[in-house]
Amino acid sequence: MENTIEVKNLCFTYEGYGDVPDVEALHDVSFTVEKGSFTAILGHNGSGKSTLASVLCMLSEPASGEVYINGKLMTGEDVTDEDVFDARRRVGMVFQNPDNQIVASVVEEDVAFGCENLGLPPAEIRRRVDDALECVGMRKYARHSPHKLSGGQKQRVAIAGVIAMKRDCIIFDESTAMLDPMGRREVMETIEYLNKVEGVTVILITHYMEEAARADRVIVMNGGRVLTTGTPGEVFSEPELLWDADLDVPQTTELLYRMKKAGLDVRLDIFDFEECAAEIARAVKKRQSEVK
Repeated sequence: MENTIEVKNLCFTYEGYGDVPDVEALHDVSFTVEKGSFTAILGHNGSGKSTLASVLCMLSEPASGEVYINGKLMTGEDVTDEDVFDARRRVGMVFQNPDNQIVASVVEEDVAFGCENLGLPPAEIRRRVDDALECVGMRKYARHSPHKLSGGQKQRVAIAGVIAMKRDCIIFDESTAMLDPMGRREVMETIEYLNKVEGVTVILITHYMEEAARADRVIVMNGGRVLTTGTPGEVFSEPELLWDADLDVPQTTELLYRMKKAGLDVRLDIFDFEECAAEIARAVKKRQSEVK
């Protein structure tokens, strides 16, 4: 399988000043992101998640290590400004606060902003803006003021701006953190549509375990290092490892884990509430039949 992103032995240090010492934010981080995949990156505050996102978008330069975008090395002395610009055209980011990403007073003008900076012809910009707004379900709000929209709608406008620039990969850096449950649901539905239908490679940085459980693969960061990685089922089947890193697990996983500790033969890789209830009912029925 072709990789959109490959990271090898990445290190990043924030330089200190005065009496403040240097802070190593990333240490020997290595992983790959397959083309067309949905990867979630988990970690508590200070674990290095946002620093990693900044490096992947070529907004920050690592102290050492290698970053490959579509197979091309994007770190080191031989990388040119043109290489960096090309990488930024391939990997986009949607930030936590949509207000920090919205620059225009009309929705369609905001979505067009990035395309205009790319120097695209007006007809191509018009087509991309319409397609992007349609993709995120915001076409009917094209002439609205973005600042009068809900949080979830604003975030979808921000996503449309990235979509319009035809990024191969989109990094969502805590993009649902400031939203209410309805807004989070709207954005997650948009993210999954982009990945499953449009084929966009998605990296979701989140602290919501239920969001991470919807990904193809989960990378857990702790103290600037990769603690563990695997499918959601593999990662969340080790809840004690995550608890030791001050992380939670999905509610279904915690319930099933406690049921297993109590002696019930249940799986831990279930994240849907109805499936969880069915699994518990099955295990209880099995236990009752064994007792008889």
